Amino acid sequence: MRRRLSLWIFVLPGLLLYAVLFVYPALAGLFYSFTDWDGLSPSFRMTGWKNYSTVLHSLVFQKALLNNLKFMAAVVFAQTLLSLALALLLAGNKRSYVPLRALFFFPAILSTVSVGLIWSFVYDPGIGLLQGLFNLLGATGLAPNWIGDRRIAIYSVAAVQVWAHTGQMMIVFIAGLQGIPQELKDAAAIDGGGRWRIFRSVTWPLLAPSATIVIAYTTIQSFKAFDLIFTMTDGGPNNATEIITTYIYHLAFSSYAFGEASAGSALFLVLLAALTWLQFKALRADRISY
Repeated sequence: MRRRLSLWIFVLPGLLLYAVLFVYPALAGLFYSFTDWDGLSPSFRMTGWKNYSTVLHSLVFQKALLNNLKFMAAVVFAQTLLSLALALLLAGNKRSYVPLRALFFFPAILSTVSVGLIWSFVYDPGIGLLQGLFNLLGATGLAPNWIGDRRIAIYSVAAVQVWAHTGQMMIVFIAGLQGIPQELKDAAAIDGGGRWRIFRSVTWPLLAPSATIVIAYTTIQSFKAFDLIFTMTDGGPNNATEIITTYIYHLAFSSYAFGEASAGSALFLVLLAALTWLQFKALRADRISY
């Protein structure tokens, strides 16, 4: 009993903090999702499932969901491929690889707001770096409005997300590559396997746990890119970069519809959990032996 009590004493402070800062707000948000609370009034009425129906039938929510899926697909595809390619190039123990790894990892330590402000300047159609590059090449009129054109704005922001986090995912892949026994690759080479054959039959199957982490984490990141999109576009132009988190924010702090915002948050949680579960099932993470 004394041993158990001492263990609980160590656990209790962290457990209390978690309960106060995470569990209680989550349960409170779930409760308010069934009310018409505006976030300010001391009173509210229970509305049942009305908020959920309103959110699901909202054209802005449907647009935000579609934008989120586009953003996720672009980020997961590009970031996974680029981080894997960089990891394959820099997984060795050469001394020159250390500064290169640090260089590619550097954007990950920047705050997302800083990244958004930097790239807003890069994309600026008047004085931006990309505009200057087009001017230098004599193609002044060909430069698109990267975050002002609703057809490409979501992909322009996705490119920034990839730039900021590819180095971070590269480290995960490098850790996985360095855990693969060299003897397996040597045996495959002796059997006549080329580089592609060794990668497909030896390296990639043993990288499956790392790939699962990268894809799942990248998916969650892409759905929680609120600060990047809020800094760069605030969901514009014409909701072209609106994602679910910015939609929830605008409901709560622009329209003061906290009940609907809470319902949107609950739906967002269910969607994210379902996508993560499907990814793990697709990658057969539960069958991988760590």
